Amino acid sequence: MSNWQRHYAGVRALVTDGGAAVDEIVPGVTVHGADVGRWLERQRAAWAELTDAQRGRLTDLGVSAPEPAAAAAPTGGGRAAAWERGVVAARAYLTREGTLTGVPRGHVERIVHEDQEHAVKLGVWLSNQRTRRAKLPADRVAVLTELGAL
Repeated sequence: MSNWQRHYAGVRALVTDGGAAVDEIVPGVTVHGADVGRWLERQRAAWAELTDAQRGRLTDLGVSAPEPAAAAAPTGGGRAAAWERGVVAARAYLTREGTLTGVPRGHVERIVHEDQEHAVKLGVWLSNQRTRRAKLPADRVAVLTELGAL
């Protein structure tokens, strides 16, 4: 008897003989020393890799395929988020040093933005903003001017 079959037999015994609902079989539930709850969790996670026969056996017990994961919310990795992080870093540096003049190109400012810690390459960011000044929207130029970065 394979490991898969042994764990399956334990789950089947709990469901058919023990009257347990499949949702009650969570990690930590054991049968003859085997953690069938954890095994069942792994089977759900690897549903696509199971054979048709394995999926069929689990489905007969009431185990269903996992719901497709919802699309993850954007994590703020876009240009607008980078702009915001740069502004937050520039304000932090300005508050601490009193000026944005002379920020070394290699300077990295550590900030917390939207409950996440970020390391902003402030020197590079400022250099890029100055280089792109002619192409920046007026509102961004106004913010940079206000900060004394341009």
